Amino acid sequence: MVRALSRRCSIQSWGSFRIRRTNHDDHDDDHDDDDHKQQQQLRTIDARNTNKPTEDQPPSIGEAPKEKPQSDMDQMKERFAKLLLGEDMSGGGKGVSSALALSNAVTNLAASIFGEQGKLAPMAPERKARWRKEMDWLLSVTEHIVEFVPSQQKSKDGTNMEIMVTKQRKDLLVNIPGLRKLDTLLIDTLDNFGQEQEFWYVSKNDDPENESSRREGKWWHPKVKVPPNGLSETSRRWLLSEKEAVSQVLKAAMAINASVLSEIEVPESYIDSLPKNGRSSLGDSVYKSITVEYFDPAQFLSSMDLSTEHKVLDLKNRIEASIIIWKRKMHHKEGKSSWGSAVSIEKRELFEERVETILHLLKYRFPGLPQSSLDISKIQDNKDIGHAILESYSRIIESLAFSILSRIEDVLHADSLAQSSSSNSDDDATRLSSAETPTLLDFMGWGIDPLKRSPIDMENLFKVDSDKKASKPPVSPTPRPPIPELSDN
Repeated sequence: MVRALSRRCSIQSWGSFRIRRTNHDDHDDDHDDDDHKQQQQLRTIDARNTNKPTEDQPPSIGEAPKEKPQSDMDQMKERFAKLLLGEDMSGGGKGVSSALALSNAVTNLAASIFGEQGKLAPMAPERKARWRKEMDWLLSVTEHIVEFVPSQQKSKDGTNMEIMVTKQRKDLLVNIPGLRKLDTLLIDTLDNFGQEQEFWYVSKNDDPENESSRREGKWWHPKVKVPPNGLSETSRRWLLSEKEAVSQVLKAAMAINASVLSEIEVPESYIDSLPKNGRSSLGDSVYKSITVEYFDPAQFLSSMDLSTEHKVLDLKNRIEASIIIWKRKMHHKEGKSSWGSAVSIEKRELFEERVETILHLLKYRFPGLPQSSLDISKIQDNKDIGHAILESYSRIIESLAFSILSRIEDVLHADSLAQSSSSNSDDDATRLSSAETPTLLDFMGWGIDPLKRSPIDMENLFKVDSDKKASKPPVSPTPRPPIPELSDN
């Protein structure tokens, strides 16, 4: 009986299982149809997007991964990481000082932005935006260079107290806004040349004419072209006004740079490399020219060989070295004077003033000179971050102003050449037109082209004419009637 009951239960359970499985099979068939439709739709979408790359799709073999553009935050992190590491990416502490790292960062940024500025044309918007953005990053350091200044504070009970507060350092507070203004003026000057101008540039490879001797050393710059008759009077006046404005910017930047360099101490490594006296630094000929009784700086420079940039820089290095030697002799009284015992302190100061005048004239006559040995030594050994930023910023503004000034002078030079050639052609045309008009000789019947007449022909013509006059019979003079006598009556 027990076996019969168990068998019946097993049959019932098997029957119920078969019913459930049948129902599940029906549902599974429905799901399979849905899955089949979805797979067909996915295959269709995949077929459409076969040629469209996806961001998550890994690059194929042999294909370089695409670099995503850095955000401003990532770029700023990279810049300041290099500054903190002192340009030593190994992190071993062998990098340069923070002042020199900032100076190099400003110099390298200017070289990458303005290095290709060989034309009088506006800057590209991308380069201009990058210059503004990254210079703001580098100049932000100066906002945290402060000094303590006294200030008045009023307490709650009404009494005034003097306290010390922090304020941006005075030289930075004065010069940074001024340099920013000069920077803006130069970029605005370049933007002014974006309008329609009467001159244009051609590549030297496309120019069939030979390059003039003035531009032989500027093979990397395109050649400027002007109309055959030169620029118009309005355009010429506008160029001269722009030249004057850029000249003022150049003078201001040079003054700031010279002032900052004078405040940086002379490094000991430079002093150790100097000769013992100023005469050996200058040379006998320059020394004798400076110590004469009547000294003329302009005449001295005219007597010197300043034909190349190397010679000008060599004279500047020798003069700066002699100034350092004499100042140390005067202030520290080290050893015997290089001028001899017969030279008084007044004469020594006079001679030092003369060489400083020569140095001043050299800087303003040759503004595009490279840095001297003294300037390089000061920049490399400087530890003041404020001085480093002021020196580098003023130096690149000075360089940009000199570059723009040179490009304007190139246009004016091409204009003067076009004007001279146009005036010569006008003179030739005037001669030709005057030769075609009949002259008195043509009416006299001599029949010789005035342009082809030679002195020998003219001499023969006058000789024949004189012979004709000599062959004519002489004409006897007509006798005059006698003068009647006056009587007394």
